[in-house]
Amino acid sequence: MASTSLPEVHSSVRTGYATWFKRLLAFAGPAYLVSVGYMDPGNWVTDLEGGARFGYQLIWILVLSNLMAILLQTLSARLGIVTGRDLAQACRETYPRPIVIPLWLFCEVAIAACDLAEVLGAAIALQLLFHLPLLAGVLLTSLDTLLMLWFTRLGIRIIEALILSMIALIAACFAIEVFLAHPSVPAIAGGIIPRLNSESLYVAIGILGATVMPHNLYLHSALVQTRRIGDEPSEKATACRFNFYDSLLALNGALFVNAAILILSAAVFFPRHIIVTELPQAQALLSPLLGATFAGGLFAFALLFSGQSSTLTGTLAGQIVMEGFLNFRMRPWLRRLITRSLAIIPAAFVVYFAGQEGAYRLILLSQVVLSLQLPFAIIPLVQFTSDRNRMGSFANAPWVRIVSGITAAVVIGLNAKLTWDTVGGWFASAGAARHWLEAASVLAISCLALLLAWISFEPWLPAALRRGEPSQVLPAHVAEHLEPHPYSRILVPLDHSEHDRFALSHAAALAKVYGASLHLLHVEEDVASQLYGPLASTAEIQAGAGYLSGIASNLAQSGLRVETAVRYSRHPTREIVNFSRLVKPDLIVMSAHGHKGLKDIIFGTTINALRHSLSVPILIVRDEP
Repeated sequence: MASTSLPEVHSSVRTGYATWFKRLLAFAGPAYLVSVGYMDPGNWVTDLEGGARFGYQLIWILVLSNLMAILLQTLSARLGIVTGRDLAQACRETYPRPIVIPLWLFCEVAIAACDLAEVLGAAIALQLLFHLPLLAGVLLTSLDTLLMLWFTRLGIRIIEALILSMIALIAACFAIEVFLAHPSVPAIAGGIIPRLNSESLYVAIGILGATVMPHNLYLHSALVQTRRIGDEPSEKATACRFNFYDSLLALNGALFVNAAILILSAAVFFPRHIIVTELPQAQALLSPLLGATFAGGLFAFALLFSGQSSTLTGTLAGQIVMEGFLNFRMRPWLRRLITRSLAIIPAAFVVYFAGQEGAYRLILLSQVVLSLQLPFAIIPLVQFTSDRNRMGSFANAPWVRIVSGITAAVVIGLNAKLTWDTVGGWFASAGAARHWLEAASVLAISCLALLLAWISFEPWLPAALRRGEPSQVLPAHVAEHLEPHPYSRILVPLDHSEHDRFALSHAAALAKVYGASLHLLHVEEDVASQLYGPLASTAEIQAGAGYLSGIASNLAQSGLRVETAVRYSRHPTREIVNFSRLVKPDLIVMSAHGHKGLKDIIFGTTINALRHSLSVPILIVRDEP
């Protein structure tokens, strides 16, 4: 079984260009898809509040969090390039299945929580732009599933171009907003100097905690494998270097967006002592305060682009996580439908019963879930990239281990603090249900603590407890003692079209080799056939009978044994199945028409229906190379 990440686009992008600039462009892309997670609606709330409360003082927090993100995403890219495994696959190979399953479940919950923030962010944007009720906006976002799936059929470079275009539009919107706000350049420069007090600590924790997204670490380690890298150490070193440039450019672009939001808030709201904690509040105030009627619209458009771009990357992350942890692949449209349903159902429920305030609390809850999942991605990433047996000469240098360990401790500690404060607020407002909430929280935190302890100390556990599952399990001796399968009866369903020639040519060749008899079947589907069956006699039916007898006569002249049959039904697949059970063929030969997508919905998919209904081997032939 294949174990490559995103097999439909794996190694699909050429990188072997002669010039440095062309190679840079060839490797550019994966980090831009990842950077979307660093500018989602959850980040916007903390940036707006930080600027409104403390002006430019917390810009250095954005810079620090961006440096942490660059480090972790670089480690993620190196893991994928060097080992050819994404982070989820590496976890499956390292940890026993009782550890892998809860890791996968928790990661799925985190992806659904991330999708939840995107759903609510897009719904709020639609409400701000078109005055659409929030509940209707939540339900409307479900339609983006079809749009995103259509884009995924066009290849990874088209997806990357689409995401880059959305990022450019978001950046352009905020560049205009900042220009209109006329921020203080010296104050911005002063904000890079670290300073913190007891009042700004909580907001700083929120900014740091909302920065590193756990699913991005899984996503990046898989996306880098869409490039053709090569197996030589020098080729991998080149790929690591160019992907570092990609991460540096893309994540600094995300830093620009986040800094622009904070600077905009600091320039517009802070001098007026307006505390902004919600997205609609910010949008409503921007136009009158900036003196430009389109300012609020630009903000809403940027929010809409942010939610939609995050939608696609969330879908890819979900596919990577499921395939990596479980070695199980689900069809993309079904995967997207399930993930989006897990986000839309609670969002619609909360918006219906609690309105705008409930939606805001739900966004905060999604950030808490992401914060809880973060250690279960960072710790394995740091351990795997520091393992010389896994990474060889690409293993983290001692100083990288120290810096990455400190980064992991800081990010995890601050997220733990943020989660603790948020849960404490829930306890305070729980009322009579507080005891039940506390009991459930203690149980959940205890289970997560045990799981985290296992992962943290896994390298030092006994070897008997450290048995993972290989990513690629191939059956042994498959070519030994093969049983012969001669064909004695070959069924050929015909549809009276030019495609019949190709099915007949293959079937006749096999029949001559094995001395098999050919059974030609046609199903009449017209109205007269459905009403009168064998008694029907239209010009079309008579022409079809002559067509079938002519084929049988020509084949018989070449020495083949041929039998023909005609059935009458509006369900040709059902008739083919019933006839197959009557004749009991050893092989079915059919021609494929080559249509797909919408044509499959209109004309049906006979082949798929047959292979699920029969255990007979089916040979599919096409007239196109």
